[in-house]
Amino acid sequence: MNKTVKDYLQRSIDIATNNCKTGNGGPFGAVIVRNGEIIAECGNSVTTTNDPTAHAEVNAIRQACKKLNTFDLSDCEIYASCEPCPMCLSAIYWAGIPKLYYAATKHNAADAGFDDDFIYKELAKKEADRTLMSKHIDLEDHDAPFVAWKNMENKVEY
Repeated sequence: MNKTVKDYLQRSIDIATNNCKTGNGGPFGAVIVRNGEIIAECGNSVTTTNDPTAHAEVNAIRQACKKLNTFDLSDCEIYASCEPCPMCLSAIYWAGIPKLYYAATKHNAADAGFDDDFIYKELAKKEADRTLMSKHIDLEDHDAPFVAWKNMENKVEY
């Protein structure tokens, strides 16, 4: 039976719901599909792994990349139980995933206590106005890693 967008989205919702019922993490799930085949499916595991980056989408991207032995998921699509946070959205872009489908919105997440609006607002501010203290320190060899990269033979571009 051919699965539809709604089927994959429902799977992400089921993963998220089960994640709460089993205490494995937060109420988020993600499914990565390639050519109609589920490549990865994960829930959020922030609290069980003590990893603030272990959101469902990031976990699924990591799992899919490991399974496919690549960092390029441009032939995949991702289904998320909720609109991705800024970190997850960035990870989806970095993975090259061209299609994102999600069920709940960031407003639904905020209503449940997962409000990322402050991050969006922080990113829009000038560096000096952000709550995260950031200071550029200009060391003499600050670009040494980039020089090494530019001169590196057989590098894998990404």
